[in-house]
Amino acid sequence: MRTVTSETGTERHPPALVPPGERGATWIADRVVAKIAAQAAREALDPLPADAAAPHATVVVRHDAARVHVRLALGYPCDIGARCAAVRRHVTERVGTLVNMTVSEVAVRIEWLHLPAGPGRT
Repeated sequence: MRTVTSETGTERHPPALVPPGERGATWIADRVVAKIAAQAAREALDPLPADAAAPHATVVVRHDAARVHVRLALGYPCDIGARCAAVRRHVTERVGTLVNMTVSEVAVRIEWLHLPAGPGRT
């Protein structure tokens, strides 16, 4: 099989097939994994309280495993334990699916509890 390039009109042969073990590896930056984790936390909490900041995540990646720390705000009253468990599950699943990485830990830190607006509350 041969290919002719349009720019030069010269023949170009397709690259030889390289065995899978010799192809190299894909490296994903920690900040990309952190953004995916933060978005996954937001998806797990949808909808966020009206004036809450979006979740923020930091990660530490070693080989193919990530440790994730998520900071977020929750509406109150709510079942805080259940909401944190949902965030842990969803972050683990999404990071694992999207970047093919094992998530060994998801630590959730609640930075703010938002009370619903009401009489006498600001």
